[in-house]
Amino acid sequence: MTHQHHSPAPGAPAAGGELALALKASLTSGAGDFVTQAAGDVPAVSMSDGPHGLRLPKEQGDGGQVDLHSAAPATCFPPAVALGSSWDPQLAGRVAAAIAAEARAHGVHVVLGPGINIKRSPLCGRNFEYFSEDPLITAEVGGAMVRGLQEAGVGAALKHYAANNQETDRMRVSADIDERPLREIYLRAFERIVRRDRPWSVMSAYNAVNGVPLSENHRLLTDILRTEWGFDGVVMSDWGAVRDRVPALRAGLDLQMPGTGGRTDAEVVAAVESGELDAGTLDRSVARLALFARRATAADGTGAGEVSYEAHHELARTAAERCVVLLKNDDELLPLAPDSGTVAVIGEMARTPRFQGAGSSQVTPTRLDVPLDCLNAAADGASVTFAAGYALPGADADADADADADAAEDLVEEAERLAVGSDTVLLFLGLPAQDESEGFDRDHIDLPEAQVRLLERVVAVNPRVVVILSNGGVVRTAPWHDRVPALVEGWLLGQGGGAALAGVLFGSVNPSGRLAETIPLRLEDSPSYLSFPGEEGHVRYGEGVFVGYRGYDKRRTEVAFPFGHGLSYTTFTYSALTVLPGADGAHLDLRVRVANTGRRAGREVVQIYSRGPADSRVARPERELRGFASVELAPGEEVEVCVRVDRADLAHYSEREAKWRVEGGVHHFEAAASSRDIRLTVAVTLDGDPSRILLTGRHTLAEWLEHPVGGPLLAEAFAHGRTDGSAGAMADPVMRRFLAGIPLDVIADFPQSGVGPEDVITLSAKVAAEAAGGEPPTDADE
Repeated sequence: MTHQHHSPAPGAPAAGGELALALKASLTSGAGDFVTQAAGDVPAVSMSDGPHGLRLPKEQGDGGQVDLHSAAPATCFPPAVALGSSWDPQLAGRVAAAIAAEARAHGVHVVLGPGINIKRSPLCGRNFEYFSEDPLITAEVGGAMVRGLQEAGVGAALKHYAANNQETDRMRVSADIDERPLREIYLRAFERIVRRDRPWSVMSAYNAVNGVPLSENHRLLTDILRTEWGFDGVVMSDWGAVRDRVPALRAGLDLQMPGTGGRTDAEVVAAVESGELDAGTLDRSVARLALFARRATAADGTGAGEVSYEAHHELARTAAERCVVLLKNDDELLPLAPDSGTVAVIGEMARTPRFQGAGSSQVTPTRLDVPLDCLNAAADGASVTFAAGYALPGADADADADADADAAEDLVEEAERLAVGSDTVLLFLGLPAQDESEGFDRDHIDLPEAQVRLLERVVAVNPRVVVILSNGGVVRTAPWHDRVPALVEGWLLGQGGGAALAGVLFGSVNPSGRLAETIPLRLEDSPSYLSFPGEEGHVRYGEGVFVGYRGYDKRRTEVAFPFGHGLSYTTFTYSALTVLPGADGAHLDLRVRVANTGRRAGREVVQIYSRGPADSRVARPERELRGFASVELAPGEEVEVCVRVDRADLAHYSEREAKWRVEGGVHHFEAAASSRDIRLTVAVTLDGDPSRILLTGRHTLAEWLEHPVGGPLLAEAFAHGRTDGSAGAMADPVMRRFLAGIPLDVIADFPQSGVGPEDVITLSAKVAAEAAGGEPPTDADE
């Protein structure tokens, strides 16, 4: 792509003047790759990629080409894959505030992030930019980043709205999703952040949803985003996502990015002049863009202040420490004592670390902590030696294959010799950069074969092996994880990751990260396996709401490491779980006592899950995350942790009623250390939300009996029915089950029925009359 630097058009009116049609149209597309048009009293807005640090592209050469790999230095914080595992919204807010400070120092008004798409499949090549497979933790960590940016005077661009869950055919594919999973899984985090955190802008995705491209999707951009959720900001396109500018404006897309040199501006002008596009539609977008520009530039001229990149590096290191997940630690092999004899560090990734993903989010770090260097510094008395063990891709592609094989074997043999003579092995493995990136998906979740062979050879000569992983997407750890006593998930940790890993391995840091996504035993076990990434331009979200742990847990599928899992160098116990309904009825307060029963200070992440009523009318997950809180405790310390759960969060989305509904009945709440480590459970009976369905004769007997108004009316009608046989039939459980799926008007036609056709009409009218005093009911006669 090329930069297009546009100055305000000649003849632009003075501030407050009425803009000409051409100028209005120009405001709705970029003036260049990362800057909006200025016109009249509407200032230009500068934007930058930056979900985990600023990417400030520079023009290269005479052609003005942008090099995605070249940028001015900025602090590279842990990407979302790692930050999600911190389960620490406050930390995410601090990171965002630091990014905002650097943005202001560079004259950037809006940071293009955070990305809050759900990790539907472990294969998605962009999973390193997303927080979790769960919408709640996504909303809490992502929302904290929105607040951190905007409270510091820099706008957030919440992305990619919506259902952007793969890179395969990403600019054309239609995500075909039923309404319930769309609402409960893929829109839930967007809704929570839009309603609560008020992002200044939302970025529409490349893909379509149910056949309609996002850039032209009136239902998603206007009906849901603006009318339902109250969004008052700007909807901008992902870069190159607009297919037809005029219907995009009608759908609610305000800003096409990047600029097109005036080509699509002319299309807008022509559409208004011909009457194809209502002038008021363009005026609405211009008004939104003017408000957006004034919000974003409000801090201009007030002084950005001095940026302490050293302090930001320390924050990046601290954040990385919170993100490391200790998956396994048999026999308490970790932490290593500083004087723990000889330590063999094996693996090229210890010397040449991966710390971020590839694509538009790449940051040029201000500095980089290399794990091998940091381990040497942390090993006070221990002898640290190094062997590469494998080569990373990128060598001469034309090199002789036999020579490459010999060189690879030499590296493995060197690593074996080092392992044999060492007390402990720290084995660094992970995904090479070429295996995952924006722009393409993976076709497997395995480590490179050469790395697995190295692991097998090293374990065969030294059983005291700690594996440290570096990866942006989940990697399969089975079956080899059974052969290593300790396993550390290091994700991609940003520029401070090397020091963070050294701190965890040598014990100056007690790990407290928790998995924000499940690690399966096999790719084939993942809920989306049979329908990812789709075919012929469509991907069917066939698993419905059973995404991630919701699917694994419902099917009782064995996993390598469950959602929410993470170990510590100390131990915690839970006791006295209670639930107290709020006085307003809008929330529940769950309280649980947590004690540190180990010998070290540590941080515990208390997770609260819920299970819906056993007789639910809809398919429900085994459990769903409803809240979480972290607490730092000294050895022997005990505190009470309170987690508030909004009653509305217990609702499922009823497609028939087109609304959220809390089902009445017994709901179970669980205090847990993971989705499969449930410590305490308490049951609470909740009243359900009233139904808005208008019952008719086409509704089944079961639907009538389950209806809060229709059920009692029908039961009374049967009790006073025309024949004695009907009451007996309803009392017979087999007959009642036989009749349950039959429409009531069919039952009424049988002579022995307790109700007749005229009774059905009367009962339907009574249900409608009962509903008339509340919300407009739903005519669900299907």
